[in-house]
Amino acid sequence: MPNSSRSGPILIFDGDCAFCTTSARWLQRRLGGAVPVEPWQFTDLAAYGTTAERAQYEVLWVDEAGQVHGGAQAFARWLIHSGGWWRPVGRMFTFPPIRWIAAGVYRLIANNRDKMPGGTPACALPPEKMP
Repeated sequence: MPNSSRSGPILIFDGDCAFCTTSARWLQRRLGGAVPVEPWQFTDLAAYGTTAERAQYEVLWVDEAGQVHGGAQAFARWLIHSGGWWRPVGRMFTFPPIRWIAAGVYRLIANNRDKMPGGTPACALPPEKMP
């Protein structure tokens, strides 16, 4: 169920991760900034129908209908929502085989985000989430 205090979508990311924070804020500026981008640590996740465990594992996009999309599909939905030439790029990421490739690339980056530019040991996923 969507948070009744919001009328539009939201992107939820890991605010403890410097790489995630920098990436989310950079993309927010590039995509127009109309969508709230909030760390899961300061978000009422239950109001959005998700959990801290999921938010630690992947970035989340909650659409206007309250549907939660994670990982590469969160970014795809963000691009689609942004409109303009971003929309067809985002749509491409929703169809196989690009969807599968995007999911694999997303997971590779997410699993190694502590090693990415700006990443710190705090960015590492909890050990039980690692494959």
